[in-house]
Amino acid sequence: MHIKICAEVFDPWQEIQLHQHSAQNLAGKFGATSVFIGTMRDFNGGDDVKGMTLEHYPGMTEKQLGKIVAEALQQWPIINALVVHRVGDILPNEPIVLVAVWTSHRGDAFDASRYIMEALKSRAPFWKKERLQSQAERWLVKNTDGYL
Repeated sequence: MHIKICAEVFDPWQEIQLHQHSAQNLAGKFGATSVFIGTMRDFNGGDDVKGMTLEHYPGMTEKQLGKIVAEALQQWPIINALVVHRVGDILPNEPIVLVAVWTSHRGDAFDASRYIMEALKSRAPFWKKERLQSQAERWLVKNTDGYL
């Protein structure tokens, strides 16, 4: 299991490939990999968005993400998992989050990756400030179209 917070743009497919290569002892042990990639869009709440700043609480954020993955491990027979999350300034079309889960069967992979992603969105300590085309800025108070 690996959790990574990064301030740089990342290539989700390269992260998956690097993670799989680093866990070569698992080759042939999994039958399914479920991948979720969240990408920044250029609209929210009916407004055009030109960028976002994503802040986190170092140490606390990684701990919470680890707890979420541990909960998933208790519910599904996960063989391996990877969570990569961006912080800092993000532009439309850049990846924000990657969740990958390796299991023996697809149902477990789908269910576990969805659980991790939904828990991350509702419980991980991240704060988002959008920069709008109108030059205004706003802090989001919830993860979907909730802003001040």
